Amino acid sequence: MSKMKLFTVGPVACRPEVLLEMSMQMFSHRSAEYVELHNDTVQRLQKFLETKNHVFLLPSSSTGMMEASIRNCVRKKVLCCVNGEFGRRFSQVAKANGKEVVDLEIQLGEPITPEALDEALRKNPDVEAVTIVYSETSTGLLNPLRELAKVATEHGKMVLADAVSAMGGVELKVDEWGIDVCFAGSQKCFGVPPGLTVGAVSQRALEVSEKMENKGWYFDFKIYEKHQQKGNTPTTPPIPQIAALRKELEIIEMEGGKQARLELYRKRFERIVRGVRELGLSLFPRTG
Repeated sequence: MSKMKLFTVGPVACRPEVLLEMSMQMFSHRSAEYVELHNDTVQRLQKFLETKNHVFLLPSSSTGMMEASIRNCVRKKVLCCVNGEFGRRFSQVAKANGKEVVDLEIQLGEPITPEALDEALRKNPDVEAVTIVYSETSTGLLNPLRELAKVATEHGKMVLADAVSAMGGVELKVDEWGIDVCFAGSQKCFGVPPGLTVGAVSQRALEVSEKMENKGWYFDFKIYEKHQQKGNTPTTPPIPQIAALRKELEIIEMEGGKQARLELYRKRFERIVRGVRELGLSLFPRTG
C-alpha cells in the first residue's frame, strides 16, 4: 500500500508506533489488564486537560458526546452559538432531542464575541446551558472559548464545549475556564484512528444529570461515573483505540509535554498561513 499524504482535519495520519499499539491481542474489558489501561489513560488525559473532573472514554464519534451533553444537562432550553456547520449541528441535536433552542447566529468566518453572548443571555435568562464550538472545523475559525465560558458562567449557565478539532492542538484548561462538558474525538489533534471520544464532565454536570429525566441509557453520565470508579466502561469500549491514545499521550510526554505539543502545532499553523499569504491568497476566517 502506498503512503498517502493525508491533509484532512481528521482522521489524520497516525504515527507508526501508535498504529503498532493497536495490533495487540485483545483482552476482556472486564479484566485487570483493561482496568490498568483505562485508569492510566484517564489519568494522563486529566493531566493533559488540566482537570480534576471525570474524563470518560466513549465508544462513539464526537457527535455522540454532543448528544450526551444535551440529554444529560438540558431539561428544557439551551442557547447554541452558531457560526459554522458544527455549531449548527449542536443546535440540530438539541432540537432533535425536543429541547427549546435559542440560536446565537453569527456570520460565517466571524467569531462569537463575549458581548454578543452576554446580550443573548440577558434576552434569554431562562436558558440552562450554552453550547460553544471551540474550533469551528467547517471554517477554520477558533472561537474565544475562555472568554465565552466566563460570560456563560457569570450568568449561571452550564458550558457545553465541542473541542473536537482543538483539544490537543491549542490551549485548553477545562477547570480554570469553567467548562462543564468538554469533548473531542481521537482522530483529530491526538492523531489516533477514529472510534473513540474523550469527554471531561464536571461535578455540576453530574449533579444535573442525576436529576434529569428521559436522558437515555447509553450515554447516561451517572452510569459512566459508576463504571469509572471501577476502572471500566458501561459497554464494550474500543480497546485498540484506547491503547493507541495512551501510546500517543506517552509520546507527547516524552517529547516535552503538552506545551511542546502546542508549540509544534503553532509553528505548523504559522508556516501554513505564511505560505498561503505568499501565494497572494487570504484566509477565510477573520483573524485577530
